[in-house]
Amino acid sequence: MSRFAVLLFAAVAWGQAPKEYTIEVVANGMRFADGPVWSLEDFLLFSDTVTDKQHKFIPGKGVSEIGSHTGGTAGNAYDEKGSLYTCEFRERRITRTAKNGKVDVIAARFEGKRLNAPNDVVVRRDGNVYFTDPAFGNQEDTRELDFYGVFRVTTRGQTEAIAKWKTRPNGLALSPNGRTLYVSDSDGQSIHSFDLDRAGVASNERVVVSKIAGVPAGLRTDEMGNIYVAAKDVLVYSPQGELVRTIRIGETPSNLAFGDPDFSTLFVTARTSVYRIRLGVKGAVPYSP
Repeated sequence: MSRFAVLLFAAVAWGQAPKEYTIEVVANGMRFADGPVWSLEDFLLFSDTVTDKQHKFIPGKGVSEIGSHTGGTAGNAYDEKGSLYTCEFRERRITRTAKNGKVDVIAARFEGKRLNAPNDVVVRRDGNVYFTDPAFGNQEDTRELDFYGVFRVTTRGQTEAIAKWKTRPNGLALSPNGRTLYVSDSDGQSIHSFDLDRAGVASNERVVVSKIAGVPAGLRTDEMGNIYVAAKDVLVYSPQGELVRTIRIGETPSNLAFGDPDFSTLFVTARTSVYRIRLGVKGAVPYSP
């Protein structure tokens, strides 16, 4: 694949005329790239889930390996303090790594049973942590829970189930104001949303997008509340659930993250590679910049 590709797609969500966007390949050779997140220290962190390694991309410098998790590494998120939250799907837990390197397990069991295989995680400004717990492939063979969960870890460290599904949740994202949680349903090919109150308690589950082309996985939102979905392509929906843009990159996307110092670039992990797309719209910031 060439290092650069140019695609044409209409910017109907922003009321702009059609515009060409450059799609840059910033990393390749991965086995299954996932879990991208932009660091407060101005680099993109992402996982290679097959090799259990984490990598970082620094604009102008390239990609380097920064560590490995024998427990597996999938979704990642940062909090306001710069602590890194990682879904260790092989060890079936969520860990938090502080900037000084101290690692804490913040979730591993629910009602005495081991989690299935945590997949994606987000952290709200107030410290509430939300994560999905599906089970794919041979992960099904060792399940202890009889459901696929969407969970919350409270600011006091308690793990609560906010949804118990028979279908598998995958990616998740917060609205710009942190009052709505979006969750992709890979089996149901839909996006669900929950209202979050000031304490972080979820309620009013509903479907906001249905009949998605492909298997919906990672999610992100921009500053205007539009929802970005990694599915067959990168699909962009309005907050009302209307499809407003399709971005094709040549590989099936797995996850997404906004980044670059101005937070106006969309990074896309897509199996073997990581792509960078300048969109000219800022992502929703889950923590204070």
